[in-house]
Amino acid sequence: NAAGGNGSNTTFTGLTTAIGGGGGGASAPAYAPGFNAGNGGSGGGGGGFGGGNPGNIATGTPGQGNNGTTSVSASPYAGSGGGGAGSTGSGYSGTTGGAGGTGSANSITGTPANYAGGGGGGSYNTTGGTGGSAPSGGNGGGAPAVGVAGGTNTGGGGGGSGSGSPYAAAAGGSGVVILSVPTSSYSGTTTGSPTITTSGSNTIIKWTSGSGTYTP
Repeated sequence: NAAGGNGSNTTFTGLTTAIGGGGGGASAPAYAPGFNAGNGGSGGGGGGFGGGNPGNIATGTPGQGNNGTTSVSASPYAGSGGGGAGSTGSGYSGTTGGAGGTGSANSITGTPANYAGGGGGGSYNTTGGTGGSAPSGGNGGGAPAVGVAGGTNTGGGGGGSGSGSPYAAAAGGSGVVILSVPTSSYSGTTTGSPTITTSGSNTIIKWTSGSGTYTP
């Protein structure tokens, strides 16, 4: 019965800050600011029980993500999906939680991958919603499952809570910073703990935790 917190921002000196995703809304007899889904890079999905009152539509940040979707019905007890980098979240369908918005496909590492998929909405009665571009966005919990966390190092949203103890929503996936530079120009001067690989004629520098630098 408390809204989820927003994800942390990620900064890269000289470039736009990547804004953390909005937290999902909570169940409540009537929506109030403390139960609303959060705005963010992508917006969080609405909670599953609104007492017949519409909740807020959490907004995403242009160029980074999309809106979540509100839940308005008092009877299905199913939450809506959070927004993803590629599309908005979906509303619940009957007693099934809404699907998270799709992620954004990117092949910077040389292997296609999806990032920043929205988390699926949880459901009290039956089936949680599918995460967007899973495993980036986590699946929502159903009966009796808990939500599934967003994919590690993808920035995906966490799934909403199901109806089984401990009724837990899941955390969003950790973020990632990836640079691709021509191998002929790669200096080899880094700090932090990046993973260094090559793809074709480029060197890929990937940070999955903490902070670090690359000096050309």
